[in-house]
Amino acid sequence: MSLMQNEPPGALPDEPLDPVIVDAGVIPRALAAGWRDFRRALAFGLFFAGFYVAGGLMLAAVAFLSGQEWWLMPFILGFPLLAPFAAVGLYEVSRRLEMGQVLIWRDVLRTVVAQKDRQVPSMAMLIMLMFMFWVFVAHTVFALFMGLSALTNITSSPEVLFQGRGLVMLLIGTLVGAGFAAVLFAITVVGLPMILDREVDLVTAMITSVRAVMLNKGVMLGWAVLIAALMFLAFLPLFLGLFVVLPVLGHASWHMYRELMPDDE
Repeated sequence: MSLMQNEPPGALPDEPLDPVIVDAGVIPRALAAGWRDFRRALAFGLFFAGFYVAGGLMLAAVAFLSGQEWWLMPFILGFPLLAPFAAVGLYEVSRRLEMGQVLIWRDVLRTVVAQKDRQVPSMAMLIMLMFMFWVFVAHTVFALFMGLSALTNITSSPEVLFQGRGLVMLLIGTLVGAGFAAVLFAITVVGLPMILDREVDLVTAMITSVRAVMLNKGVMLGWAVLIAALMFLAFLPLFLGLFVVLPVLGHASWHMYRELMPDDE
């Protein structure tokens, strides 16, 4: 059973937190469960996704109004790093549906807000720091390969990115970004839903998450690639695809966590 329901705040689990080995069928099962939860709690999914969409549109508006559209590239590539934190509310909805509880806005939002006194803010700070560091690294890579003179041409002449040093920059930037994403995925895929579900400390949650990934390297790689691909596609229609993709993936991530860390009973 969820320790969140049975233990007082601050209590630690008595038994070791051992992830299990799963098969590749867990991916379609998690997606199917995520789609089912999205349909059952449509209003909640659109509500929580709305914050993410609004953030993306705000970044785009600032970039275009300032005439610095090239800033969008590192933000768009790194913005999905924030997705795990945006999914906290969706995890809570799936948890309640799983337990057969009636979804009441007041109760769901109260639980989400209550996370401020637990481990979620620490995880959120870590995610934000990694996101900001990624933006800094992306701009550093851009400056190293393209030089300052390119900044005046990148908006009107985007083709400079697809020739010579531009291609090398994109390759290096993609590899670095993939490294950031891999680290964040490894520590949050189980870690974030775990600190919502159980009374564990942040370090324990991250270590358990990494263990789950290492035990299921192939499946987790497939899951990470699928998430990245769907998030990328969701960005194309002015971020609006996130209204569907983010809730479905958020709910599905909860069910993936349940597959990797099943209840003891």
